[in-house]
Amino acid sequence: MPAAPIYLDHAATTPVRAEVLQAMLPYFGASFGNASSTHRWGREARAALEEARERIARCLGARAEEIVFTSGGTESDNLAILGAWRAHRTPERKAIVTTPIEHKAVLGAVHQAVREGGTERNVPVDAHGVVDVAAFEALMTPDVALCTVMWVNNEIGTIQPIERIAPMAKGAGALFHTDAVQAFGKVSIDASRVPFDILTISGHKIGAPKGIGAAYVRRGTNIEPLFHGGAQDRGRRPGTENVAMAVGFARACELATEERDDDCSRVERLRDRLEEALLGRIPDAVVHGRGAKRAPHILNISVPGVDSESMLMALDLAGVACSSGSACQSGSVTPSHVLTAIGVKPDLASSAVRMSLGCLTTDDCVARVADLFPALIDKARRLSGVG
Repeated sequence: MPAAPIYLDHAATTPVRAEVLQAMLPYFGASFGNASSTHRWGREARAALEEARERIARCLGARAEEIVFTSGGTESDNLAILGAWRAHRTPERKAIVTTPIEHKAVLGAVHQAVREGGTERNVPVDAHGVVDVAAFEALMTPDVALCTVMWVNNEIGTIQPIERIAPMAKGAGALFHTDAVQAFGKVSIDASRVPFDILTISGHKIGAPKGIGAAYVRRGTNIEPLFHGGAQDRGRRPGTENVAMAVGFARACELATEERDDDCSRVERLRDRLEEALLGRIPDAVVHGRGAKRAPHILNISVPGVDSESMLMALDLAGVACSSGSACQSGSVTPSHVLTAIGVKPDLASSAVRMSLGCLTTDDCVARVADLFPALIDKARRLSGVG
């Protein structure tokens, strides 16, 4: 019997948890009402939606009215950045401060703001992908409208010092947004303690379905909607609300919050075990971000002389799902913008493989990958004449 496949791509998406699916089922059946309707079916849907909003808010140390439901991380980031920048900009205050290692959803929204007359300023990061705090503070000039820095990097797992830099932005009169898609369930997030204005999360990273996310928008923070039409979500996100998904997302948020400490300890132990095993078997391998504080679930490793796309295909054929530190654009493979920004040379960046651990990862998975990955590296090097 062939060995069971191994899923090491939890940073890309996670399976829907049974508890989440169970919570959603009634809203695909008898409780099908539109939350904007005033009859009994609509009132029932509205009650479930607002309860979901309240439950997510509790997980973030927030108020229910500060939670805006979206379709996921990309929409949340665009609403946060474009919505807040458009509402807050003035002729004298229109700059956006960000980093070169943000998710493409953030960078794309920033670039759109630039097309609309904004200016972009990048905070340098060190070789491990950590923001230069002194450089960030120096950029907090009176013309800055918005700062956006992700809490946990999706490629290398580096944790940014959000608690330190968010107050700097506030002191300069700028809004502060953080993409917490990879952070939620991995680090403690408390809106009552850290003064971010907007924070974005996504359901499918924590056991909810794809297609649901949220933006936390601190009370008193104005944002312009991306869409226009109805008055749902206080006009911040018009459109018929997806009640079933909101309910499932709320349950996933609660589970992620309740289980965070134990789950992070388990995953970090497995990640560290896998990392040490691979570095022991492949002496010239490089783990990106290793010198910084990292979220527990991400291991990004490069092996000189081995192409990541070839390795991903070999791993897939061997029953192991991972992802690449490279992006395929127009038929050509280009190095990851994150790895390039932290100073990784193109040939090494093009060999990066991201292994992200989670609910499906076991000790047996780690042991098998620790044996399989070096063997595939050896084979790839023999075929290419390297090593």
